[in-house]
This record gives sequence, structure tokens and C-alpha cells, in this order.
Amino acid sequence: MARLVSKQQVAACVSEHLAEVSFVMPSDIRAAFQEAFQSETNARARNVLRTLLANADLAEAESVPLCQDTGYVWCCLEIGPDVSIGGDVMELVSPAVADVYERSYLRKSMVRDAIFNRANSGDNTPAFTEVRLSQRPGARLHLMCKGGGSDNASRVVMLAPGQGRQGVIDTVLDCVRQKAANACPPLVIGVGIGSTFDKVAGLAKMALMRPLNEPAPTSDAAELEGELLRLVNETGIGPAALGGRATALGVRVASAPCHIAALPVAVNMGCSALRRATYEL
Repeated sequence: MARLVSKQQVAACVSEHLAEVSFVMPSDIRAAFQEAFQSETNARARNVLRTLLANADLAEAESVPLCQDTGYVWCCLEIGPDVSIGGDVMELVSPAVADVYERSYLRKSMVRDAIFNRANSGDNTPAFTEVRLSQRPGARLHLMCKGGGSDNASRVVMLAPGQGRQGVIDTVLDCVRQKAANACPPLVIGVGIGSTFDKVAGLAKMALMRPLNEPAPTSDAAELEGELLRLVNETGIGPAALGGRATALGVRVASAPCHIAALPVAVNMGCSALRRATYEL
């Protein structure tokens, strides 16, 4: 019999952990920061990395946000074949988000409508929610607090198929050269390749959820991630865009099938305060 995940379980997970997502730098990101600091030779860049690590220590110790832009909340429920859900399983997420943002004194950054009513909603809702089917057994909840600067530096491009691998590389590097400085580097860069116009951005966002110490799903993806990371860091943009090696801490690639006439590519920037976590339900 399939295990049932209820809307109450999902909301309880949000209530328990969302403030922690805003306050605590993920362990894999912290380790990458420390590695970047040790290998950085540019004095200014080392000072930026040192400051960001000290900021993370203070945020965790004092239970205050890693960044003043506490972001919109993205909540993704991933369920395996042994799990069932009833009704609108995400129904209680936005009330839980409103409660966490109020009691944790987090900045409320959501407007009621993008074009017709840009009044602040007053409680950082609605949250952006989705349910994804997976072949992995069990259920897990992905949470991300995403700031405006990093999403503003992201893009979706529909390449011609003949542009191939080099076209993907050029797209990522062009985005980095134009927008990385506005996204608070050092970055984690999610790259989605394939699927459709409306789905490829989701691939890029899910790619950001894969920890930096978790290997790529295939050797081809691992090779592309390594090449992209090297080329991004060779731009010399560096931490806080003040020069140095560590423009990015990692590049995560997620690919999918697509139409023979298409090559969709999405680049989703994750800033130096990449606030994300996954919880087993």
C-alpha cells in the first residue's frame, strides 16, 4: 500500500525548517567557500571570502538572515512510486511561510501581481509550489529562499540544435560575463538543457538543489560541469565581482530529451547565499 503524504506534513516541514534555511549556510556551500579561500591568491578576493564566511558564522550563531534579501520561497514536493498524495497537498504552504516570515522577522518581498498590482503582499506569500514525480522511493521536500538579484541574472535561450555543446557553453559564459556581477558571486550556477521552453528553467532550478559534494548523474554531465566551472572562473570576475578566481563555487547541469528542432538552455544563478535544503518526509 502506498504511503500517504498529507498537506499537514508538508506544512509542518516548512514551519520547522524554513527559518533555518534562511539562517544557516548549507554545509557543502561552506566547504566550497573554505576551499576557495585556501586556493585564492588575490588578496582582495580572499578578504571577500573571509568576510562572507564570517557573515555565515554570525548568521547561524545569532539566528539572523544570511542576506537581507530573504527571497521568495520555492517549495517542491518530490514523491516516489510508493507515495500517494490527497487533494491539494501544498494548500497549507503559503500560510506556513507567512507565519515563519512574521515570527522570524524576515523581509517580505512578494508583490500581489507582477504588472497589475505591485503592492507588497505583506507576508511574503504566495509561495511557489510544485509536485514532482520521481523514481526514487519515498518523499522529500525541497526548500529554497531565492533572492531577486540571482533570478534577475538568469535566462532561458532557445538554441538551434546545430549549436550543440559549444552553444551551451557560450550561453553560460555570456550570461556570466553580463550578469554575474549583479548576482553576488561566488555563484553556484544551475544549467538546464533540453525539455521544452516552459520546463527547461525548472531543470536549471532543480540542478541547484544537487549538493556540490554529490557527483553528476553521468560522466558526460560531470565533464561538462568541470569545463564550465573552469571557464567561468577564468573570467576573473571573482568574489563580489572585485577580481579573483572564485567567480563560481560550482556548476550543476541537468539535461533531458527535447524535440529534434530544439535545444533549450536555461541558466539559473545561485548567489553566494544559496539558501536551499532538502528534507525527507
